[in-house]
Amino acid sequence: MSDPSTPESPGAAEETEPSVLTETRGPVAIVTMNRPRYRNAQNAEMTWALDRAFQAAIDDDAIGCIVLRGAGPHFSAGHDIGTPGRDIHKPFGRIATNWYPHADKPGAEGVFVREQELYLGMCRRWREIPKPVIAQVQGACVAGGLMLAWVCDLIVASDDAFFADPVLAMGIPGVEYFAHPFVMAPRLAKEFLYLGERMSAERALAIGMINRVVPRDSLGDEVLAMAERVAARPRFGLALAKKAINQAEDRMGLRDSIDATYGLHHLAHAHNSLTSEDHLQGQDPKSMAKALK
Repeated sequence: MSDPSTPESPGAAEETEPSVLTETRGPVAIVTMNRPRYRNAQNAEMTWALDRAFQAAIDDDAIGCIVLRGAGPHFSAGHDIGTPGRDIHKPFGRIATNWYPHADKPGAEGVFVREQELYLGMCRRWREIPKPVIAQVQGACVAGGLMLAWVCDLIVASDDAFFADPVLAMGIPGVEYFAHPFVMAPRLAKEFLYLGERMSAERALAIGMINRVVPRDSLGDEVLAMAERVAARPRFGLALAKKAINQAEDRMGLRDSIDATYGLHHLAHAHNSLTSEDHLQGQDPKSMAKALK
C-alpha cells in the first residue's frame, strides 16, 4: 500500500530519481529504497532494482553484510496500489520463477503469475542471499514492507517504527509471504491480522519479531556498527549458519505454510474480482490508510 497514514495525491509529478540507491561503507553494502514521496511503495521497477542491487552486493567479495533501508520517514508502506508509478500491467522478465509473461493474461491467471514472480518469488530469492542482510526500519513497515523486513536476517527498528498487515480490509488473509505464524505466535498472528492494528517497535521486540529498538536519531549508526561486526565474521561460516537456520525454519513448515496460504490469497483475489470492481475489492491508498488502526 502506498501510504500508511496520509495518502499522496495521485497527480504527483513523474519520478526522476532512481527507485533504489546503493552505496558501500567499508565491508557493508547499503541498499536504499528511494521512493520517499510514496512511502517507498514497491512497484515492479523498484523490485527489479532491488534485485540488481542485492546481486551486485552478493558478487562483490569485499562486501560482508548488506543493509536494506528506506529513504524518508518510512521504511515501506507496502506494494504500490495507487501511485503514478504503479506498473501492474507492464510486462517483466523472470528471475525468481519460470512463469510465463503475465501482462497479456486475463483474470486470476495474470495476477497469480505476477505476484508469484514479483512478490513471493523475489522474497524467497532474497531470503536465500548467502550474505547476512539487516533491515533498518523506521516509521511504517506495512503489508509488503513486512515481507521485505521478514526475509532479512536481522531487523533493527527505530523507536517510532510500527508494523501492520491490514490487507484483511481487502478480504485477503495476509500478504503473499505469509510468515506471520513463524515471526510471532499463532494467537498473536490472528490478532495482528483480525484487528489490523499497528504494532509498536517495542511490542515487536517483546514478541521476538525484531532484534533491537534504538532511538531514531541513532538508527543508521547503530545498524552500520552491527553490520560491520557481522561482516568481520568468516564469510563462508556466515553463509552456512544462515543456510542452517533457514533450513530449520523450512522443516518447521515455513515454506509449505507460505505455499498453502498463497493459494488462499489468490482465492481471495479471484473472489474480489467476481464480487467487486477489482481484485483488491476496490480498495485504494486512501481507503487502506483508513483501515490501518
